Amino acid sequence: MSAVQYGPIRAHAVSLDEATWLIAERAKGGKGGFVLTPNVDHIAIARHEPAMATAYQRAFLSVVDGIPLVAISRLLGLAVRVKVSGSDLFEPLMARCAAEGVPVYFLGATAESCEQASRKLRASYPAIEIAGYDASDFDLERAPEAAEAALVRARDSGARLIVVCLPPRKQLMLARFEDAYRPAVGIGAGSTLAFYVGAVQRAPAWISRAGLEWLFRLSQEPRRLWRRYLVEDMAAVPVFARMTLDRLRGRPLQAPDPELQRPEPGA
Repeated sequence: MSAVQYGPIRAHAVSLDEATWLIAERAKGGKGGFVLTPNVDHIAIARHEPAMATAYQRAFLSVVDGIPLVAISRLLGLAVRVKVSGSDLFEPLMARCAAEGVPVYFLGATAESCEQASRKLRASYPAIEIAGYDASDFDLERAPEAAEAALVRARDSGARLIVVCLPPRKQLMLARFEDAYRPAVGIGAGSTLAFYVGAVQRAPAWISRAGLEWLFRLSQEPRRLWRRYLVEDMAAVPVFARMTLDRLRGRPLQAPDPELQRPEPGA
């Protein structure tokens, strides 16, 4: 299984089914570790914040959550061919956790979203075990002990998969305190739970396929998102330009990841 280097960020070439299998097996096996879902915003942040870049090098799995990353990979003949967003991954992963007996914990979303998601999941997958949730928010820089304590509580609940519904910089708690929640697996999920329960509207599928999900979200929350999409994310453009130049020069942009194995057919 190959990993593509998008400047400071590494992402794996996996399908939705492969990602679901890999995460559930890791959680079931009690190996710990964490999963991140890179997009243009994450690349822009990682260019200037070493902690983000380091987290992506340490994540056992990194799945591409953004059509621009898929597009540049295809253009350059690299291995990443499909988008595996956290929102698309969520329900298949929950179904797999229900089938495999992997207890789940929600961290960071609103209490209402956590409660609604728990009810909806139990209705769809009666065997699923929701070990608990924590709707707290955390200042990772000013009060890191609160973030670490929240992860310890999640671990002590018996959870083996912790779904962290916080912004990208706060998802770094997964890398910073990896030992605190082992043997559980953590996954950065952003707004996934809000999408799942309908608290935030997802872009229609055709808009997402066209790579315009950012524009849809900007139209929904212009005051909150305009700077991110129209200013900050422009820092990723030089990364794509450098990737193109490196490809033309024959420099490697991808390599096999020996720690990841593809699931057996029918697994």
